[in-house]
This record gives sequence, C-alpha cells and structure tokens, in this order.
Amino acid sequence: MFKLTHQLILGSKSPRRQELIKGLGFDYEIRTLDTDECYPKTLKPLQIASFLAEIKAKALLSTLKENELLLTSDTVVITKDQVLGKPENKEAAKKMIASLSGKTHQVITGVHLTTLKASHTFDVTTEVTFLPLEKWEINYYVEKFSPFDKAGSYGIQEWIGYIGIEKMNGSYYNVMGLPTAELWKVMKKLGYIQQTC
Repeated sequence: MFKLTHQLILGSKSPRRQELIKGLGFDYEIRTLDTDECYPKTLKPLQIASFLAEIKAKALLSTLKENELLLTSDTVVITKDQVLGKPENKEAAKKMIASLSGKTHQVITGVHLTTLKASHTFDVTTEVTFLPLEKWEINYYVEKFSPFDKAGSYGIQEWIGYIGIEKMNGSYYNVMGLPTAELWKVMKKLGYIQQTC
C-alpha cells in the first residue's frame, strides 16, 4: 500500500491523462486555466514540451494550497525538427499523418511537478515508426476518430495505432500523453509517494 503526501492536482482536461493517473492509483482533482501555449522560436524542439508544462503550472500557481501537488504536462510530436501540434481541421490532420507515414518520429512529453515550496521538471522521449499508410487509411482514421485534440493528429491507443505502428522505442504511455513509469519513479524519489505497509 502507498499514499501521496500531498493532494494531487491534475492541471489537464485530457481524458487520456486522467485515465493514466487513475491507473496509477492516485486520487486527484482537476484544475485548469486556459493558457497561451506560445513558446519562443529560439527554443530547440526537444525543449518545447517541458517549457509548455511549466507555463501551465505558472498559470495555476496562485491557486495552490500548502498541501497540494500540481502536475502539469504537455506532449509534442517532432519529425525532422518540425514540431507537430494539434491539427486545426481535417485537412491539417490528414496532412500531418501523411508526413509521419513510413517514417520514424519522436514523441516528447514534458512533466512539471509543483508545490508551494518546490518544483521539478522532466521529459521523456519515445521514438515511433509508422508503416507506410495508404491515403484511404488516413482518411478513414481522421473521419472516424476526429483526432483534433491530439499532438501529431493521432492517438496510439486508437485504430491508427493498431494498424499503423510498426515499432516503438520507449514508453507507450508517454505517447498516450503521460510517461507513467518515469512519473512514479520521480514522485518516489522526491518523497511524494510513501509506502504505508
């Protein structure tokens, strides 16, 4: 058995992240504020996810109480040094997935843990390789699943992941939106998770 030393506040509306936090056995409260997710163009692609996770945390910092631990995160998809965010419409989604077809890309999730006394940021990278996808397969996925809330226009846990992903190097759950094993390890190391018996 274990317990958290603080009340966990999840700074995300993402149903995938909520599912993963539940899977870790954590009780949590959702708290979000709309934030401007712009980042300096001077940032390297590998730094963007952590930067955005910290921006989300700063927006909520004034709402934190003494006994609360805030978890914020952001996921980006990078292909050939190009950052793929969330698509604006169907055509953009189809174009994004076509750019990933038959290639290997990186999925990076930045995670920020904050209390009133301390903060810690880390990120995890997973390499994902897609099989070559036919145009009708891409169209079917976008029309059927509407992946407009997902970086890179796809969800690994959906149909496109079943039929399209050839191989992966790294954490599956990181591609879903939260690197659960690394999060558990970091929270234990920082003392936020304690064994009770």
